[in-house]
Amino acid sequence: MTIGIAGGTGSGKTTVVSEIYRNLSGEGIALIEQDAYYKDQPDIPLEERKLVNYDHPLAFDNDLLIGHLEELFSGRAVKKPVYSFETYTRTERTVLVEPKGIIILEGILLLEDPRLRSLLDIKIYVDTDPDVRFIRRLQRDLVERGRTLESVIKQYLNVVRPMHLMFVEPSKRYADIIIPEGGFNRVAIDLILAKIKAILTEREG
Repeated sequence: MTIGIAGGTGSGKTTVVSEIYRNLSGEGIALIEQDAYYKDQPDIPLEERKLVNYDHPLAFDNDLLIGHLEELFSGRAVKKPVYSFETYTRTERTVLVEPKGIIILEGILLLEDPRLRSLLDIKIYVDTDPDVRFIRRLQRDLVERGRTLESVIKQYLNVVRPMHLMFVEPSKRYADIIIPEGGFNRVAIDLILAKIKAILTEREG
């Protein structure tokens, strides 16, 4: 089973993933983050890499992501890239991902690409108010990604918000389930878990 969890930056996707993972701890689960599949660009100078629009669909190497998913479907392990948000390119390290019965994909633009949508059994969109999402992104980028306050605000106004309105928000219409308030919506999480378990039971039968 392949579950896609999409939504805007800071919407609470990771919290939803964590809740699903925690509640299905007895099942084999592989986690794939779309953020790991930003295009590799070591030949571009750092100052130019900083100017790339990372909220546009073309920033992602979806060909590699889809190839890795197909490998996992075939029972073969893959080496997931490790992306550095400080150098704006991939590191030399990789993470070995073994094939599992459940694969969870997380990313802002999972539902934008029809090829990715066709590989998802359950498509989830996490919907959260823009002001909450911005505050969460601000906290994350300052603490985890070494950004300055000015750079985060500038990027949000000039890139993140326009791209969200152009690509992320419209992809919501492809979702099977829309979760308001992210991982704090206990009713929605319980419904999703029930659906996952029902599908697993049906397939095992």
